[in-house]
Amino acid sequence: MGRRKSLFPEEVRAAIRVRHYSYRTEQTYLDRIRRFILFSGKRHPGEMGESEVGEYLIHLAAERQVAPATQNQALNALVFLYRHVLDRPLDLIDGVVRAKRRERLPVVLTRDEIQRVLSNLDGDHWLVACLLYGSGLRLMVCMRLRVKDLDLSHRAIYVRDGKGGKDRVVTLPEDLLLPLRRQLVKVRGVHEKDLAVCLSRLETIDGPPLR
Repeated sequence: MGRRKSLFPEEVRAAIRVRHYSYRTEQTYLDRIRRFILFSGKRHPGEMGESEVGEYLIHLAAERQVAPATQNQALNALVFLYRHVLDRPLDLIDGVVRAKRRERLPVVLTRDEIQRVLSNLDGDHWLVACLLYGSGLRLMVCMRLRVKDLDLSHRAIYVRDGKGGKDRVVTLPEDLLLPLRRQLVKVRGVHEKDLAVCLSRLETIDGPPLR
């Protein structure tokens, strides 16, 4: 049992990745499972079942007063854990208190407010914020963009393996063409400098490369 406990997080991570879930989902599931284990006195999930899962979900709603989405995340993570990692799908969990949905009006910034936010950013932070707003990208999607995902001539960004594992194309705002070209020149210079340093170190270790 001790060996299984040490391997447990890696087993969960492997089960998530083989199903091509997003990195954000992986982090969320691991966190929810970790919190469930801590709440249960650090017992291994294999020693628990529907009763303990129900108690934890009630705790989230009644004591922690979490949002419905948070409680659903915890339930989804634990259903995944028991079905795909422990190979023991959960039966119906009775008596669970559901978190109450709070009715709130959405906060929508005006164009002037957005301009003020962007005017207080610079460099890479400004470029990322402009892509999020101008192309409607999710944060993690934007952070994972690569040169091959940009089609400046057609003003397009190729989002690969996005939410739900789907690919899609979004519009690249015309105002970002010049800043992106400057960014590409900048990162190419960094890449070439790093490559030169690596080649220099290899020559020091192994001698000059064969011509």
